[in-house]
Amino acid sequence: MRIVIPGGTGQVGTVLNRALTAAGHDVTVLTRRPTHDREIAWDGETLGDWTEAVDGSDVVINLAGRSVSCRYTPANLRAMMDSRVHSARVVGEAIAGAARPPRLWLQMSTATVYAHRFDAPNDEATGVIGGTEPGVPDYWAYSVEIAKAWESAQQQAPTPATRKVALRTAMVMSPDRGGVFDVLLRLARLGLGGPVAGGAQYVSWIHDQDFVRAIDFLITQEHLTGPVNLAAPHPVPQREFMRALRAAWGVPVGLPATRWMAELGAFALRSDTELLLKSRRVVPGRLLDAGFTFGHEEWPKAATDLVHRVRGTRSQVRDSAPSGTRG
Repeated sequence: MRIVIPGGTGQVGTVLNRALTAAGHDVTVLTRRPTHDREIAWDGETLGDWTEAVDGSDVVINLAGRSVSCRYTPANLRAMMDSRVHSARVVGEAIAGAARPPRLWLQMSTATVYAHRFDAPNDEATGVIGGTEPGVPDYWAYSVEIAKAWESAQQQAPTPATRKVALRTAMVMSPDRGGVFDVLLRLARLGLGGPVAGGAQYVSWIHDQDFVRAIDFLITQEHLTGPVNLAAPHPVPQREFMRALRAAWGVPVGLPATRWMAELGAFALRSDTELLLKSRRVVPGRLLDAGFTFGHEEWPKAATDLVHRVRGTRSQVRDSAPSGTRG
């Protein structure tokens, strides 16, 4: 298949590009700064020569949007909103104007659209959309507005010949450097991977291999449209999540952190406490109903697999380094 991935140079895009290319697909990435073959320049806002890649493609997977790994200042929140909405809008314009439009448009979205809650899981049919929860910071509601506007830009695009799916994605766990798993593992290895603010808040996640398999599955499921949760079936409280990660690496203890300590840590990491404190209890109702089977359903086994791959990759790097640089 011919597959186009706008915004495909980030962690998730790298995982997807690597797997789809290895499977024999013709993958083109749209990026602001092309540096490799099969990468084409675009600005994420305006039509241009890049639309030729969309015309005649089979699938477009739009991952474009400013990283959420930042401080949630008003300027950064606005940039997160604009980059997502503008890119989804212009991808829709390219598809609408194509002589041979793709048959499928997969649009990245986020599990953050659901409410901060502990009482029940959020699936696509009965899940509670967030934004009005009591006792949470006001700007958490803006994160939900970003997600809603992101999905709305896709829904409103006039693309009658193209099936549209919004990927409400949990944290994608991969062994690649710089991703969320890399950050969490580093905290665990430093002995900082204990409960945060009690650790009762749920963590929703998906193993990178299941993420890729879910994308493959959605490509084949002609009846599926609209929002689909990409998350493992069993989210876990943060304290259990980090306990399993520590066990996988062999770290006996993890120091707990209060809410104000989490604030300091997020500031040091140039991130935001919403990523640590919001309870994202999301389950993949539509995927399961459609017959998708996860290879990594339970976090302890998934964490063990990811740690094994991290150690294997780093061992290969050490073994391939010149003898004078090993240490």
